[in-house]
Amino acid sequence: MPGLPAPRRTVLKGAALAGAAGLGLAACSTESKLGHAENPTPTAPVDLGAADAIPVGGAKLYREQRLVVSCPAEGVYKAFSAQCTHAGCLLEKLEGTVGDCPCHGSRFDVTTGQAVQGPATVPLPEVPVRADGGKLVAGPSA
Repeated sequence: MPGLPAPRRTVLKGAALAGAAGLGLAACSTESKLGHAENPTPTAPVDLGAADAIPVGGAKLYREQRLVVSCPAEGVYKAFSAQCTHAGCLLEKLEGTVGDCPCHGSRFDVTTGQAVQGPATVPLPEVPVRADGGKLVAGPSA
């Protein structure tokens, strides 16, 4: 019958679902430049091993150290945090020089740090890196 009010229980369920949906949207917000990443860059030097483990034109994901390093030219290295700037998840894998975040599908060019697919819009933070005696060291100078 039109004109009859909805039962109270139906109204309360609808209000609860709307509130939960709002929380879900807030959790996936891109307002924060670093999402939920607490400390996306190293605060001390990190030994990454042999520099020649990264081929020229390639990149390597160091999941344990939360870093990704590329080698655009012989003896030249660029490093970035491997924590997605959307929600702080760790990049899962590299496809060439594109890093994939498993949480929400963001993708990053690991040679520049730029987000190439959202929801992330903020680039990965750059991390200083240098070759020292054939080894890569990332983070602040010792």
